[in-house]
Amino acid sequence: MGTMIELTSSDGHRFRAYRSQPTQTVRGAVVVLQEIFGVNRHIRGVADRFAGDGYVAIAPALFDRVAPGYETGYSPDDIAAGRALMERIDQQSALADIATSVASASGDGKVAVVGYCWGGTLAWRAAAHVGGIACAVAYYGGSIPKYAAERPACPMLLHFGEKDSTPSPADARAVIASHPTASAHFYDAGHGFNCDERGSYHEPSATLARQRTLAFLAAHVG
Repeated sequence: MGTMIELTSSDGHRFRAYRSQPTQTVRGAVVVLQEIFGVNRHIRGVADRFAGDGYVAIAPALFDRVAPGYETGYSPDDIAAGRALMERIDQQSALADIATSVASASGDGKVAVVGYCWGGTLAWRAAAHVGGIACAVAYYGGSIPKYAAERPACPMLLHFGEKDSTPSPADARAVIASHPTASAHFYDAGHGFNCDERGSYHEPSATLARQRTLAFLAAHVG
């Protein structure tokens, strides 16, 4: 359903992005922020499903700055490799690439940012630092507590797992307590519960979180 396009960030960096176009009337746009596994088959599938709901979906390849074209699976070695790449990415550069993606999508209406795992943390940070975002959704962003002092400038929806350790439920609840305007939900699941290619996938939680995300998008994007 989608195609790879090329975008150019504010510092001249060129990076790939997966763009999926709805076949029906466009309701707006969603920028999908990857996990540490790159813009792989699962993330492309996430983008395609948003397109199926009427949103132009753009998933920027945020690892292209250090490993162009990188995508992988979910083995322990893959997790270790993904974490190592994540550590090499400068957060400000990632936010610049997200800003470019938001600008690219803005011609299709209001733009939301939805991120998973590492992308969940980036969705939280983008809500505070990137202009032009109508709302943001973060799934189990492990490092959100590290940036708890940052204030989202748009409506924010958070999904956390009660069985997660990154972040732990206690750390997640501390973030929520300091941001009472953010909407948050906890699920009887662990980290990565939305990904149907991981052993931690929990279908009831993923289904409910998706329903809530789509309702949030409908309220703030269209």
